[in-house]
Parts: sequence; structure tokens; C-alpha cells
Amino acid sequence: MKSDKNKGKWIFFIAVVMLYLLSYLISKKKFFLISDLFIKLIIQIMPVFLLVYVLMVSVNYFVNNEQLQKLMKNQSGIKIWLIAIVSGILSIGPIYMWYPLMKELQKSGVKNRFIATFLYNRGIKLQWLPMLILYFGWKYSATLLIIMAICSIPQGIITEKWIGNKVK
Repeated sequence: MKSDKNKGKWIFFIAVVMLYLLSYLISKKKFFLISDLFIKLIIQIMPVFLLVYVLMVSVNYFVNNEQLQKLMKNQSGIKIWLIAIVSGILSIGPIYMWYPLMKELQKSGVKNRFIATFLYNRGIKLQWLPMLILYFGWKYSATLLIIMAICSIPQGIITEKWIGNKVK
């Protein structure tokens, strides 16, 4: 099965190269125009890609599940809200991989409002930040991300009010 995925990747790569070659043969002027636009696009989004990459590598290297568990269990007040928001934003990977940790946090006494806030903030995907900024600009992107982070707090409170804080 893995070899089928690799074949698909190579077929796609070869098809793209063939299309570029075909466009070169049809119109050299348009080929260079397209190539110039592509290079400008890469240069425009590369700083954000590098920032996101450095941030994600740093978080994965310096923060692990045990540290997050310890942080969320031992905090109160605004600190735990900030931890829930920031850790939700910085968390990567499939969401189902986070469910066991969230269950452990719930069993250890972390309130459902903070778990819901964490999960809500997973909707902010740092890896898509370059594309968001490219299409909508810095101002819109920053506003959207700040509003999403702020709205996660009432979302967590409403969730806890609705379901309570009972651990099964």
C-alpha cells in the first residue's frame, strides 16, 4: 500500500513537470511569466513558512504531553486559560491522538471548560497560517485568530455548564 502512495506522488510530480515542459514548448513567454509568478509567490510566503516551521519544531522538541498535563493540573486563574488556548493552537497531529491526554487531564481534575477551550483552539492551524495570510492579509488573519482564541473561552464555559464536570 505504501508503494501505491509513492507511485501516485511520482506520477503527480512527473505530470507537473510534463505540463511545465509542454507550456515551455507552446509559449516560452508565458512559461517564464508563470515561473516568475511562482518564484515571487514562494518568496512572499517563505518567511511565514519558516516562522511556522521553527515554532512547530520548537514546541515539539521542548513540550511533551507530561509537561502539558503538569501545567494544566497545577494552574488556576488566567494562567490556565492561556495555557489551554496556546497549547490548543500549538498542538499538531490528528485530534484523536489528543483524546487520551484530555481524558487523563479530566480524570486528574482539570475542568471540562479548559479541555473544551483546548479542543476549540485546535481549529487554529499554524501550518495553514502562510496560506491564510497570503489570501487574506495580515490584518484579517490576526483579527480572525485573536477572535477565535477569545471566543474559545465562552465556548469552554458553555460546554462545562451544559455537560457539567463529571468524570465517568
